[in-house]
Amino acid sequence: MKITRVETHVCHARMRNWVFVKVATDQDGLFGWGEATLEWHTRAVVGAVQDCAELIVGEDPTRIEHLWQMMYRQHFWHGHGIIRATAIAGIDLALWDILGKVCGVPCSKLWGGPVRDHVRTYCHLGGGKMEDFYETATDDAKRFADLARKAVADGFTAFKSMAVPPTLPLEGLKPIRAAEKCVAAMREAVGESIDIMVDCHARPSPAMGLQFAKALEPYGLYFLEEPCWPESVDGLAAINAAVSTPIATGERVTNLAAFKDLFGARACEVCQVDITHCGGLSEARRIAALAEAHRVALAPHNPQGPVSTAASLEFGFSQPSYIICETVHADVPWRADVVQEGFTIEPKGRIVRPNTRPGLGIVINEAEVKKHPFEQELPQRVFYPDGSVGDW
Repeated sequence: MKITRVETHVCHARMRNWVFVKVATDQDGLFGWGEATLEWHTRAVVGAVQDCAELIVGEDPTRIEHLWQMMYRQHFWHGHGIIRATAIAGIDLALWDILGKVCGVPCSKLWGGPVRDHVRTYCHLGGGKMEDFYETATDDAKRFADLARKAVADGFTAFKSMAVPPTLPLEGLKPIRAAEKCVAAMREAVGESIDIMVDCHARPSPAMGLQFAKALEPYGLYFLEEPCWPESVDGLAAINAAVSTPIATGERVTNLAAFKDLFGARACEVCQVDITHCGGLSEARRIAALAEAHRVALAPHNPQGPVSTAASLEFGFSQPSYIICETVHADVPWRADVVQEGFTIEPKGRIVRPNTRPGLGIVINEAEVKKHPFEQELPQRVFYPDGSVGDW
């Protein structure tokens, strides 16, 4: 069996262009689907997939680790830069999809079989609609409460919000109090039985992140995400040590060695590895083993397209430390038209039952994808009141 070609299929989904990767073989009807979506870097990733394809066309697609090592270690530069790591991930997911189909089992069976009966999911406020999640102002606490109630009405027992505004490296009480009011309004709206997560989007400095973390601690957050830049491992560690709220990070960390430093510093309690950005399921499994050794929970970053979701869920059924999966369901109204999925979602609680189809269990409708060709993603720019550049 040989790989004959590697294709990219780009599907514009407003804030992101989903980059689907199709790996074809010389066996009639046997191919795999992966995803290499990276917002605002679509053209670069498509080119990187083509570069990596040069290494693996003509090779046996079931030698996944061998091919991963080729893509990561050859062409001189190691594959942990975000562009290359995302390209490798797209191909790697497709290879696992192929192997599952060859063996006639879901991917989780390839990794030892399911360790749980279902995977819990959470949503973004607004279901992933950009205007609700990213652009609701932190001076509108009532809107946060209304969106929180809607998430619970949709069946979710957990949701994530962006209730922390962009701040300069040091500011006064105003942004702290604004975040407090938003989280207080959400907690009052949904009660204590619903888990609330707050994503700081790595906007604050370590000093401001610590202030936000302490101010929000009384509200019992499930986790506080990226309270400062991921590069500031010592800052994350200081915040994690100072509060009881579990600190989450890892979506912008792209390789095993960097996760080793993160876990070694006890800089987080929740690892948000992104399967489509860390080099794929092959590297994610190594990261998961390292997280297990440090007793760090897994809650993968997954605001991308439907192949990423299928892979993140399949991964979740195989990992003991996996606690919850991020999902997006209302970013575009035609999301379900693009994919058929092997897993099932129970409306009450939004829990996912295992995929029963081989591989990742998904079928991509290429005709539907073609209805949404590449467009430049919607811009997201942040400036502070003095005109200096902030973090989105």
